[in-house]
Amino acid sequence: MLVTLLLQGLIAACATPSRMAAVPSALTTQAQTAIPNARFFPDRNDPALMSEAVSSFRKEAAWLKASGHTGPLPPVAFLTISGGGGDGAFGAGLLTGWSEAGTRPEFKLVTGISTGALIAPFAFLGPKYDPILRQTYTTVRDRDIFRKRNFTAAVFNDAMADTTPLARLVDKYVTRELLDAIAVEYAKGRLLMIGTTNLDSREPVYWNMGAIAASKDPGALELFRKITRASASIPGAFPPVMFDVTVNGTHYQEMHVDGGATRQVFMYPPNLRLAETSAALGADRKRAVYIIRNSRLDPDWASVDRRTLSIANRAVSSLIQTQGMGDLVRMYLTASRDGVEYNLAYIPRDFTAPKKSEFDVDYMRPLFERGRSMAAAGYPWAHYPPGYGAADVLEGP
Repeated sequence: MLVTLLLQGLIAACATPSRMAAVPSALTTQAQTAIPNARFFPDRNDPALMSEAVSSFRKEAAWLKASGHTGPLPPVAFLTISGGGGDGAFGAGLLTGWSEAGTRPEFKLVTGISTGALIAPFAFLGPKYDPILRQTYTTVRDRDIFRKRNFTAAVFNDAMADTTPLARLVDKYVTRELLDAIAVEYAKGRLLMIGTTNLDSREPVYWNMGAIAASKDPGALELFRKITRASASIPGAFPPVMFDVTVNGTHYQEMHVDGGATRQVFMYPPNLRLAETSAALGADRKRAVYIIRNSRLDPDWASVDRRTLSIANRAVSSLIQTQGMGDLVRMYLTASRDGVEYNLAYIPRDFTAPKKSEFDVDYMRPLFERGRSMAAAGYPWAHYPPGYGAADVLEGP
């Protein structure tokens, strides 16, 4: 009897997590969250994304008129923040130093992926929130983000770590007051987007965080928090985040993971054709995009051990690095076509502090300070991605 009970307990403990049915492939774009206009499918030429862009311009025009602005439209800037885990300390430091320099613009559009998704809401709201970026990226350690699970999690669970600490951290900073502040800016025509990856359909999803913040839905705060966690949920390492959706009254669940599984950094999709849309709306103006790539761009040499995990980890990191390069090139081509000034920041080659873990404060603090000091002195933005004739991109600023 005792043996039977022990076996039953062991089986129960090893049961894999369950889920509701996934959205059928043909119905992917019809799946709705409780909040309208909450997300877009950029790889599907989503007409809702174009509608949101037009609505953004009209709200901005109305706000400018109410503020007494006359004459041509003022220049605007876009900010895009990449993934990178603890390397997000570079972007957090850069934004802080940029504020100190007194030249940081108010961004029309802010986008974030993974660690960039954690930074993006505070970057969107401006220098007032720099102290949160400093504290988060100079004091947070591995234990504040995740707890390692037993090795059996590789078979019987959905990730090798438990991210309850990350959820607590997100809950601490993502408050109703934060959403209210974002909603005020959304009403002025400013946009905040966070990217996740729908693992079921294997495609990127851009979440309209301003619309969610402005929603009166009682679930808006929890949805905002879930999206932020999902964007940073490294597949296999961190648990995926499940989103309840409906299609024609039928309930389904979507599995979302780190936005970096499909994008390392993003602006607006090329099919938006900003120059043509602006001309049609009479909204021609000067535009610039600022890209913070929380990574080095030069080759990162290492002697790889001849072991399966070492080889696999190195190959995955190589894929991420290469994907990030491709994202930078795609954004450059889109910006060039649409007349948007291209500006790129990245971790310089000569920053070689040792990194003992993903969120190692002895690594993150000097990295934060490096980004801060460079920006405070006037960051030397690169105007080309790697391979487009700017040798200093690989040599470092």
